[in-house]
Amino acid sequence: MLPGLRAAVDDAKAKAAATRRRKAASWEPAGTDPVARVLVDIALAHLDRPFDYAVPAAMAATAVPGARVKVRFAGQDVDGYVVERASTTDHTGTLQPLRRVVSPEPVLAPEIARLSETLARRYAGARSDVLRLAVPPRHATTEKQESAPAPTPVPPATGAWAEVEHGDAFLRRLAAGDSPRAVWAAAPADDWPAMVAEAVATTYAAGRGALVCVPDRRDVTRVDAALLDMLGEGHHVCLTADGGPAARYRDFLAVARGARRIVVGTRSAAFAPVHDLGLVVLWDDGDDLHAEPRAPYPHTREVLLTRAEEQSTAALLGGVARTPEVEQLVASGWAHELAVPREVLRRRVRVEAVPAEDRQVGTRIPRAAYDAIRRGLEAGPVLVQTPRAGYAASLACETCRAPARCAVCTGPLVVSGPTVPPQCRWCGHVEAAWACSTCGGRGLRAPVRGEARTAEELGRMFPGTTVRSSSGERVVERVGAHADLVVATVGAEPVAEEGYTAVVILDTWLSLARDDLRAAEEALRRWLNAAVLVRPGGHVVAVGDPAHPALQALVRWDPTGFARREADERAQAHLPPAARLATVTGDLGALDDVLTLVDLPEGAEVLGPVAVDDEFRVLLRVPWSRGPALSAALGDLQRIRSARKLDAVRIQVDPLAI
Repeated sequence: MLPGLRAAVDDAKAKAAATRRRKAASWEPAGTDPVARVLVDIALAHLDRPFDYAVPAAMAATAVPGARVKVRFAGQDVDGYVVERASTTDHTGTLQPLRRVVSPEPVLAPEIARLSETLARRYAGARSDVLRLAVPPRHATTEKQESAPAPTPVPPATGAWAEVEHGDAFLRRLAAGDSPRAVWAAAPADDWPAMVAEAVATTYAAGRGALVCVPDRRDVTRVDAALLDMLGEGHHVCLTADGGPAARYRDFLAVARGARRIVVGTRSAAFAPVHDLGLVVLWDDGDDLHAEPRAPYPHTREVLLTRAEEQSTAALLGGVARTPEVEQLVASGWAHELAVPREVLRRRVRVEAVPAEDRQVGTRIPRAAYDAIRRGLEAGPVLVQTPRAGYAASLACETCRAPARCAVCTGPLVVSGPTVPPQCRWCGHVEAAWACSTCGGRGLRAPVRGEARTAEELGRMFPGTTVRSSSGERVVERVGAHADLVVATVGAEPVAEEGYTAVVILDTWLSLARDDLRAAEEALRRWLNAAVLVRPGGHVVAVGDPAHPALQALVRWDPTGFARREADERAQAHLPPAARLATVTGDLGALDDVLTLVDLPEGAEVLGPVAVDDEFRVLLRVPWSRGPALSAALGDLQRIRSARKLDAVRIQVDPLAI
């Protein structure tokens, strides 16, 4: 080799070696923790674990646990969270360095990282899917803003729990920093938002945080107002999606930074990283809005109960109705019951069930319901609950009672108003001159009437009375003390300032006719949530079969006994909560792979497959004690399927509906 060329090669090698030494030095952070364990945002079950990366010196101070980072994974840059810094690694090769720190803000708290692992294991899902529910998307501008500290806590006002048996003892334990666990049955005329606020404020005054989860935005607004009355401004935040990404991220950061230690929100708020968490509160766990529709489909109740166990917090599960799952917590001794005595219930409300056959001529309102409305309007507002929205949700021939069908596509006909011709619900065809295909009759009747038709009928029955409808997108939030007649669908009942003088529940048969395991449980929950809005001494009338167990439970105001009966009957049939279920949905080939690969625990039953819409479903059932083993088996199955790239299936553990 020529001397000049040799010199050039040696110089290039020296420069390359110097570059390698400089890069190696830049990857060595100051301190003793040169390794970052990163949970990578990839929803592949066989890769669902933290991976070790080297921390460059320039990132040593910013790659803190909980920070968002970019890493190189499978040849591409992906997002991740630092879950831990370590001084050693089990990796035998050279560690890849972190690509960059997206934000040094520690948004993933250690307790939420542990919670994500527990929930992913329980629901046979991926931690990355849980973290998408737990941590909102980053908003860089909002992140640069400071979170103002909360004012000094003030002692809470007391008295809301005065008539609840053992309520004072529960509050005393919260004030002492203990972790009591209670199931609370709210009664008619209870101001449940004020009672929740008092429990939260008591915990807060003891130096601990609190987390309240409710079904929807209307409930968030009520609890928000109660906390403002109890504590004033600046002590809590509301975590909902309604405020937009910037507002949600701002409030989330205030909680993560410890500037706010009281959180009120819907199901995603269950993951809020509240500092010094001392109390978790869940209201109305039977509402299906608490069931997460995204994988891995965790239920808010299970999220909060898991946090209570892992973080040793107090727990309060409240509601007017009671689910068998919550009744099981009381029966097992995990929680104690809080309720008003029976004599207080008798003083607050009178409930009766009347048969639907006892009707006023030409209406579907029985005489007892008519009299309750008439007397109630003399002293204040009256609420009428109906299970269907719209005008006429279905039509039938007036002569032979055959369902009215579209002449074009045979779809069901509906009527949206008193002067609107029938229209097909499927194709939209207008049947201006409909004739029954069975008997030739041209008259139509509405066996199922919506809230608009009900309001029209009541307006004719009570002339001179203001009739207001509340349903769908036209929800009335509150009504005053004047004598209005309010017709509302389920979940859209407005709150009256002084309570309703009477509540009438129509078409109870329709609520009970659902083809679902929880039909009677859900029907009673809906009726009780309307009935609880009466003022002290109010009157509730339910139109339906008085002998039905759900209506009997309403008349006795006994949601606890009904939940106990439901739990006993389901135990005999090997159904939840006495059993643990999981569904696997996909095409037949994918289900065949599942049944071949899954290692089910002893005592497991395989039911199906059965056709569901355009797919097929298999139901897996085990005794309650074998539930963790079923989750573990399904988790192993997910990892095998992910590694082998088999056809997709959808796995749901403890689905709300079967």
